Amino acid sequence: MKITIYMNKREKGEQKEMIILLDAMGGDNAPDANIKGAVKAIEQIEAEVWLVGDEKVILQKIEQFYGKKDIAEISPRLKIYHASETIEMCEVPTQAIKHKKDSSMVVGFHLLKEGKGDVFISAGNSGALLTGATLLVGRIKGIDRPALAGILPSYKSRLMLIDCGSNTNCKPINLLQFAQMATIYNRNTFGIEHPTVGLLNIGTEETKGNELVRESYQLLKEKSEELNINFVGNVEGRDAFSGKLDILVADGYTGNVFLKTVEGIGKLVKTTLTDNIKKNIFTMLGTIPSLPAINGLKKAMDYKEYGGALFLGVKKPVVKAHGSSDEKLFEFTIKQAEQFVKNKAVEKMIEEFEK
Repeated sequence: MKITIYMNKREKGEQKEMIILLDAMGGDNAPDANIKGAVKAIEQIEAEVWLVGDEKVILQKIEQFYGKKDIAEISPRLKIYHASETIEMCEVPTQAIKHKKDSSMVVGFHLLKEGKGDVFISAGNSGALLTGATLLVGRIKGIDRPALAGILPSYKSRLMLIDCGSNTNCKPINLLQFAQMATIYNRNTFGIEHPTVGLLNIGTEETKGNELVRESYQLLKEKSEELNINFVGNVEGRDAFSGKLDILVADGYTGNVFLKTVEGIGKLVKTTLTDNIKKNIFTMLGTIPSLPAINGLKKAMDYKEYGGALFLGVKKPVVKAHGSSDEKLFEFTIKQAEQFVKNKAVEKMIEEFEK
């Protein structure tokens, strides 16, 4: 197979192109959305995309959607790497990773670990993804717990939320390291030399919050100068999107609740706005002059524009796409993954934590 020849070239150091590994079988809308998103993204990126999954199923979908029997007819930078099994959403993570060795997720992780790919994306079973990334790819030395970092819209800017749900029970040292990892990522990816870091809390005073938040506040305050973290204190949820904050730190439970609430409010705003515009002919005509502003608001409120969540703290780039990802979200996540690799954020974290 051509893909085997390509792998041999990379092993010999003859192949330099970036390879994005995409779990073609993971997610609620797999493999349709995964394949369509990859096809849309391939013309917007320089990297190759390998669809990891059941080759027969993928080729059937390629013929169904595009009328092509060979994926190379769509793009020579689209390839298939066969994996016969799929980890389902309902499976126990550790058992699935252990027993389904030929699943698209486990195969993808092995390709990543062996250097045959540069970044792995999956919208599959979240627990299995985090378990596999930690056990098969490995934690960066010095990092206690890797964490999911999501990008959200903010006023004239963006906001990184860490942790989005991978660590429901945390210690203060974990939140300190979340802040440190997010700072390194923002500095190397967005060019923000001193990104502002806030701690999600129910008030801005030092004494507010539960024991974890209070102790984390003191640790961040104590270590911020030493670790080059621009800690600005406690931040209430209503102030997180003011544009003054670059990074919002929370334990995984609180962060996930915050994230899902934000996504829900975004959907509510978009739906309410659309319903009111379409109420009658007069409201539709009256909004014509404001359409650019309305469309801009809709785009800003659309979490799909910001791709997946980055799993920071493991030795290779791993991206968790939303379980309900459609082709648009896969498209943006693939483009995001390419930048993740190009900006060498993982290498910078390894340098920082292992020195």
